Amino acid sequence: MNPYALTMIVLSLISGTALTLSGYHWLTTWIGLEINTLAIIPLMTKTPHPRAVESATKYFLTQAMASAMLMFSSTINAWITGEWTIASTSEIPAILLTVAVAIKLGIAPFHFWLPEVMQGLPIEVGFILTTWQKLAPMTVLIQLAPFTNLYLTLLLGLTSIVIGGWSGINQTQIRKILAYSSIAHLGWMTAILTISPHLTLINFYLYILMTSTLFITIMSMNTKNISDLSISWSKSPILTSLSLLTLLSLSGLPPLTGFIPKWLIAQEMVKQDLTLLVLLMLLSTLLSLFFYLRLTYILSLTLAPNLTFSPIPWMNTKKNFYSPLIVASLLLLPLTPLITLFI
Repeated sequence: MNPYALTMIVLSLISGTALTLSGYHWLTTWIGLEINTLAIIPLMTKTPHPRAVESATKYFLTQAMASAMLMFSSTINAWITGEWTIASTSEIPAILLTVAVAIKLGIAPFHFWLPEVMQGLPIEVGFILTTWQKLAPMTVLIQLAPFTNLYLTLLLGLTSIVIGGWSGINQTQIRKILAYSSIAHLGWMTAILTISPHLTLINFYLYILMTSTLFITIMSMNTKNISDLSISWSKSPILTSLSLLTLLSLSGLPPLTGFIPKWLIAQEMVKQDLTLLVLLMLLSTLLSLFFYLRLTYILSLTLAPNLTFSPIPWMNTKKNFYSPLIVASLLLLPLTPLITLFI
């Protein structure tokens, strides 16, 4: 891609997200989301492959429908309240606005576009889609938290956790597995949104950290499906071991970093007398844990045939620049009180 065009695309991604993050007016928020959507489409179609074009088309149509619903809902809200500010959102438009943002994020049952779009994209663009592209819609969702219906967020959250875990079990493509993992994590964020928005923010930050680490290690090992993982040990044993631990952290096993949000969210929901719902959410998380453990099994216990005289490429690799990301993705649990204090 032309470097000038790439620079323009990156600046558009940054400016669209910044406009949404700093906006308090529904019109500027909508403009920021539209800039964000249009900026990533050239990256999706950078490789002129039919699957990439199909993914970009699905992404554009879904995001356009969500943006139209968001503009329609904000117009109804302005008609009811007489204001365009996000802080003066009425109850009925807030439901439609929540649904519109849920479509943009890929929260179940509005998740159907996300795995299909992810499958047709390069792994680098999928990384942007599951991390950076969620910053702006998640900011809007957190701003809507005081006006959002509690039962709606609990229903969306539980549905996302169940579908994200159940649908990811049969997948063999890494990108689809990460898409369903994203849906399950978004379910935890949505479930606690109305009760404690700052816990949603903590969960979102840690999700970005762990997902970024996993995507970078997968790109380094050049893996696209589960069968590629079986030969990763001979390429880079240390990185493979750390990827194994990152997968376990993303699944939420203690004493790794991914246990922090599930622990805090479960504790807060028990305080709100939602014990049965927490139990259902934790049992549904076992479905996600299954396909995470399947990936760790393939990484750790499946070794591809390797001749003794074959070259060992990992011995000559340069120092990894993402070591701090891996350390943070694994060892932040003792800093939980400090994290909750600053966010």
